[in-house]
Amino acid sequence: MSASKKKASAVSAPVIDIANLTVGTLEGAPILDDIAWTVKPGEHWVILGPNGSGKTTLLSALTGYLNDSSGIRYDSRMALLGQTYGDTDWRALRKHVGIVGASVRNKIHDENPALGVVASGKDALLFIWEDLTKAEIREARRLLRLTECAHLEDRLWAFLSQGERQRVLIARALMAKPALLILDEPCAGLDPVARENFMGFVARLAASPDTPTLILVTHHVEEILPCFSHILCLRGGRTVASGEVPAVLTTATLRRTFGPGVTLRKQGGRYALTVKGDANVAT
Repeated sequence: MSASKKKASAVSAPVIDIANLTVGTLEGAPILDDIAWTVKPGEHWVILGPNGSGKTTLLSALTGYLNDSSGIRYDSRMALLGQTYGDTDWRALRKHVGIVGASVRNKIHDENPALGVVASGKDALLFIWEDLTKAEIREARRLLRLTECAHLEDRLWAFLSQGERQRVLIARALMAKPALLILDEPCAGLDPVARENFMGFVARLAASPDTPTLILVTHHVEEILPCFSHILCLRGGRTVASGEVPAVLTTATLRRTFGPGVTLRKQGGRYALTVKGDANVAT
């Protein structure tokens, strides 16, 4: 295949293409059971489900932190950015995936300034050991402006709020120019006002033509913004429903996802969930 044909194929290939994915131990029930999921270029997805639904395991499998010894079924198929698991060095491939979540946030050293945190994302480091080049400083500053954090350039990590940290971590993830950006419960720990401010920022980020494919992992329907086109609902390691948000996100779907006591409301383009006081609802 010529170089031009390979490039065209890569552009048209799904960002994520998973079929028959089962993860678990031989002794117990699978953590994930026969998952199929395809994300096409231009789509922004939500993974929605209660605690224990398999969201974290799905991300771990997708980014290559699980292997056959973890119980991945041998007839499963996983492809990321046009590359198939087993045929590609997943360690190299995951460099094209940015992840923003507690797994990274809790490892940043308190004495790191925001500019250094952003610049460290170029090589997926947690601390800058060498002097930054002028080009790296320019790019880190550009990304701080993009994430509306230019005024935080010199502020130490210890003195950033949770919302500020999340924005800085998004800038850090973008430093490596990823093709896929995963926001893993990014609003955890934010108060209601900070959450709304952060979600407004995510909407503005999604509107940029330079933003990579976004995956939001959450168990709060209130965080599902109009910029997210598709949704994958999980419960007990199985797919409840998958597809475009308006078609999938219904009271009936959410009762199968969280339990019978929930009702979905929509107002002004945003969703909310009400729960009966005595309902048996998974959280």
